[in-house]
Amino acid sequence: MADAIQDLVYPRLTCFGCGPANPKGLRLKSYATKDGANGSFTPWPEHDSGNGFLNGGIIATLLDCHGGAAALWAAHEHGWHALPGAGLSHVTAGLDVRYLRPAPLDDTVELRAELTSLTEAEIGVVASVVFEGKVRATGTAVWKRWRPRV
Repeated sequence: MADAIQDLVYPRLTCFGCGPANPKGLRLKSYATKDGANGSFTPWPEHDSGNGFLNGGIIATLLDCHGGAAALWAAHEHGWHALPGAGLSHVTAGLDVRYLRPAPLDDTVELRAELTSLTEAEIGVVASVVFEGKVRATGTAVWKRWRPRV
């Protein structure tokens, strides 16, 4: 399998969800596709919602970080690298999460992300958590170019 987007584009990032440099984080791995990214995630018992399902906050983090990997890979491929003083080329400007059905706590879920728009200023992504062929949650996100303020 090819290297994960996280390891190729931002290996020193300490983000809780997708930062390869955060040993206590989720350490999400996403893999580039023609129109976005695919991946998977196996929950830990600590990710329990209290009802035996995957916690909604963890789901939102997966959607944000996996969609972000697709956005940052697209930016990388277009040569839109981080500007001086910025940690990343783009950051989440908005995320709309929709929970459609419970996600399992004790099995691996699929992660999918598809780019919906792509300019240097703004990247749109729809990410989803899928289990047994059914979408469990979606996250529609806008990633904006990170322009550090002085």
